[in-house]
Amino acid sequence: MLKIRLQRVGKRNDPSFRLILVESKRAAKGGHAHEILGSHSFRKDGTIIKADRVKYWMSQGVQVSDTAHNLLVANKIIEGKKKNVLPKKTPPKKEKTA
Repeated sequence: MLKIRLQRVGKRNDPSFRLILVESKRAAKGGHAHEILGSHSFRKDGTIIKADRVKYWMSQGVQVSDTAHNLLVANKIIEGKKKNVLPKKTPPKKEKTA
């Protein structure tokens, strides 16, 4: 199954990301991307996304990771609500006294 996800590139302490199409079982760092669909940088040039290619692959049934989904919603490429990608907090456990 193919998946659209982010791949971290750039120097240390200067992160930038690529939006790539990759097999879901492979690591994003592996260099096995089928297609580069865009880029996202916090510092320099913002976000550049090939909207037509993203919509094409999504119409073919490709899944999108949660963070990539939030990026596409923020840039108004797809409609919908953002997904919560932060881990859920667990309530503290009470210790038993013996």
